[in-house]
Order: sequence, then C-alpha cells, then structure tokens
Amino acid sequence: MLANLSLTCFLLLQEAAGFTDPRQLWNQMGWVARIVVIILFVMSAWSVGIMIDRAIMYSAARKQSRMFVQQVAGALRDGKLDEAISIAERNKKSHIAKVVATGLSEFQSASTQVQDQELVDAAKRGLERSVAIVHAEMKRGLSGLATIGSTAPFVGLFGTVAGIMNAFEGISKQKVTGLAAVAGGISEALVTTAFGLFVAVPAVWAYNYFTNKVEAFDVEMDNSSTELVNYFITRRGVVGKK
Repeated sequence: MLANLSLTCFLLLQEAAGFTDPRQLWNQMGWVARIVVIILFVMSAWSVGIMIDRAIMYSAARKQSRMFVQQVAGALRDGKLDEAISIAERNKKSHIAKVVATGLSEFQSASTQVQDQELVDAAKRGLERSVAIVHAEMKRGLSGLATIGSTAPFVGLFGTVAGIMNAFEGISKQKVTGLAAVAGGISEALVTTAFGLFVAVPAVWAYNYFTNKVEAFDVEMDNSSTELVNYFITRRGVVGKK
C-alpha cells in the first residue's frame, strides 16, 4: 500500500516536472540516487534467484520423498538394507532419503564392529549429523532473503534523503519555490522509496514461506530418524545373531 502511494505521488510529480519518459528521470537523477537504484536492482535480482532456487529444491525434495518412502518401506520390511541404501542413493534430492541413507550406512558399518546398544547409538549419532547437514542445506540462501527484506527499505530511504537534498538544491539554484522547483528531486526520492519497498516486501514474504517449509522438512526428518532408530532396535537382535 505504501509502495502504491509512493508510485502515485511519483507519477503526479513526474507530470509536474515535465518528465514523460523514465529515461528523462534517470538522466535527472543524481549519482547517489542512481547508485541506490542499481543496488536495489541487484538485491531484487538476487532475491528472485534465491526464491527460484529454493522453490525448485523444495518441490523436488517433496516429490522424491513421497516416492522414496513408498519404495524403501518394502525393502526395510524384508530386511534388505543394501537395496534400501540403493533406493536412497537414487533419490538424492529427497531430504528424507539423505537422512535414511546415512542412518542405514552407519548401522551396516557398525554392525561388523559393535553389537547391541552401541550399534543403535552409532546409527543414532549418524542420523543426528545427517539431519543437521540436510537442515543447513535446506536453509541455504534464506539468510540472504532476510537480509534483503530488512535492509532494502533503508537503502531506498537513503535514496529518498538524496532526492530531498537535490530538491532543496534545485530551490537554491533557481531561487524560486513551488512544485516545479522541487518536483524533480521529490520524484527521485519517491521512486527510490517505492523501489526499496517493492524489493523488500516479496523478500520478507518468501523468507517466511520458505522458513515454514524448512520447519516442516525438519519435522519429517526427525520423524523418519525416530522410526529408523526403532527399526534398528528391533533389527539389532537379528544382526547380533548373524
């Protein structure tokens, strides 16, 4: 809403100043305002890149996880750990598959060295490490969205200050007052304000949305780890007899 108000005021001032083309406004901008606009454009492109990357990653993780859970259940039920690991390795984009593959590998490796409770503890430690690693992978880039969302309005505000200074400079040079004397500087100020909000709002929305996604993935990985540990507890007796 604030961005729309700023754009409306900008258009009115642009008309008063005689700017019919955005290129004219760009040519009238001071070098500080130009730098601010360029910085905001880079921040916007960066945030869009993060959004696209995270959306693709989370969608693939969700899709592969659904297929993986269905495929691995039968292998674990039959005690075919090698087949279960192979299935997990084929679903590398699945967050659940990454955790399960690590847990199964740790369990298989430890079964030749230790027995009973130590076997389960070793697998549990491997699962905890895997969950932490996958969580970090899922959150990669979200801090950038948070930074852009929190700083873009202030970058735009800096451009606003520069535009106001140019407006007063115009009054000083022309020795006249009125809308025509300050329209160029005020238009410059408002466009940087609107641009800053335009960059910040989607970044904040995307950050909150993706953070909720990561929290849901964390719950799924924790549940999978718990279920796998329970499986190991029932499986260790079989391994010990072998």
